[in-house]
Amino acid sequence: MGDQITDDFKEIHIPQQHWVEGIPFPRVLVAGPAFSQTSSTQPPAQAVGEAVGRHKEWVESFLHSSGAVLFRGFPIHTAQDFNEVVIAFGYEELPYVGGAAPRTNVVGRVFTSNESPPDQPIPFHHEMAQVPEYPAKLFFYCEVEPAIGGETPIVPSHLIYKRMAEKFPDFVKKLEETGLLYIRILGEDDDPSSPIGRGWHSTFLTKDKDEAEKRFEIFISTCV
Repeated sequence: MGDQITDDFKEIHIPQQHWVEGIPFPRVLVAGPAFSQTSSTQPPAQAVGEAVGRHKEWVESFLHSSGAVLFRGFPIHTAQDFNEVVIAFGYEELPYVGGAAPRTNVVGRVFTSNESPPDQPIPFHHEMAQVPEYPAKLFFYCEVEPAIGGETPIVPSHLIYKRMAEKFPDFVKKLEETGLLYIRILGEDDDPSSPIGRGWHSTFLTKDKDEAEKRFEIFISTCV
């Protein structure tokens, strides 16, 4: 598969990529030649956002083929810049209601990813799979690169499913037939020592117990 290029984006390949069923995972895009000509008076995030607008369908074709797109070398330096670029994609925002991870809203659509201690393992998972409305797309951004570790590993879910079905066919068949039941016990406040330590105050965005129970019942009735 040859590299693809526009004035704004150029596809490259990096050693950390994997090839899954003949497709690179993730696809990697770096800034194209147009960014070297960007006016110094134009806000960097605005330039990236306009580039997204010009090539949204092209970028989305990479996402649909691979499942993930890594952007590198773009002039995005703050959470505010990142927020503006996310908005430029034009996707509907999904409020963070019902999620398990303690998070802080940084700006706009940008949240911290998880505030548990770094020694806490976070297994591969589907974001907010336990709630009726889960996000169709996720954006990740690193503002300050850690000296050691800090990576966010991702994996193609269909590949995991295929391997599970081959190795544990009876178990997978049972899951498909009966579904999966989640049981969580929530305290009032967030537990910062746990990667799934979000309390019911922040999970249901209320401190009123009756209102929280109403919102919980909506979750249950929608999931069943």
